[in-house]
Amino acid sequence: MPDINRPLSPHLSAYRWRITSSLSILHRASGVFLSIGAILLVGWLIAVASGAEAYDRLYELLYSIPGHLLLFGISAGYFYHLMNGIRHLFWDAGLGFELETAQRSGWAVVIGTIVLTFGFWALLLG
Repeated sequence: MPDINRPLSPHLSAYRWRITSSLSILHRASGVFLSIGAILLVGWLIAVASGAEAYDRLYELLYSIPGHLLLFGISAGYFYHLMNGIRHLFWDAGLGFELETAQRSGWAVVIGTIVLTFGFWALLLG
C-alpha cells in the first residue's frame, strides 16, 4: 500500500510566471514542431520524386491559406529554436545566469524570433 503521508509537489499555481520557464516549454514544443516540418520535408521530397501530379497536389496544399500558416509556424519554430539554442550555448559556457540577464536574453529570443520570421517571409513573398 502506498505511503499516504508522503510530501506532494506544489500545484503549478504556487509558482510565479517567469519568461524563462515559458521559453523552456516553448523550446521543447518548437523541437516537436520542427519534427513535423522534417516529415513535411520528406513528403515534399517524395512528391518531387513521384512526378508532376504528386508535386502539384502538394503544391496546392502548401500554397493554400492553411498550408501557408503551417509553413509560417514551422519557420517561426525554426527561428525560435535557433535563437534559444544560441542562448543555451551561452548558458553552457556559464554566461547569462543572473536573473536580470536571463530575462533580457529571453526577451531578446522572443523579439529576435519575430524579426527573423517576418523578415524571412518578407523576403520570401516580396
